[in-house]
Amino acid sequence: MLMRTDPFRELDRLTQQVFGPNTTRPTAMAMDAYRSGDDFFVHFDLPGVDPETIELDVERNVLNVRAERRSPAPEGAEPLVAERPTGTFTRQLFLGDTLDTERIDASYETGVLTLRIPVAEQAKPRRIQISGGDTPRQLSS
Repeated sequence: MLMRTDPFRELDRLTQQVFGPNTTRPTAMAMDAYRSGDDFFVHFDLPGVDPETIELDVERNVLNVRAERRSPAPEGAEPLVAERPTGTFTRQLFLGDTLDTERIDASYETGVLTLRIPVAEQAKPRRIQISGGDTPRQLSS
């Protein structure tokens, strides 16, 4: 599994701390990924995101994740403290040919989007039977 990294992510975080959130450019979401057995798991932190705003699509082994968090304040309210980022969050993952993109499972629970991506059958290790001559041979010492 190959993942795309954003070299400007740390710069974006620093800029947001100094100048506030930038709503004109989508920001990346925090992610953990690991392999367990024949599956890859990816967890994205999306606290406070309405599951209806989450979009997942795969095209040519590129997985795109997009989500939106809106401000809970009503229109015209005067913000006193606004530290939680709002707007659009995106992330792209480049999936290797060894993953089965047709069988990706996704679930969203307690603010975490979890993807399970199985390893493709043709990429799993398999034992190959070796055939010999017509008569079985016995090794002696």
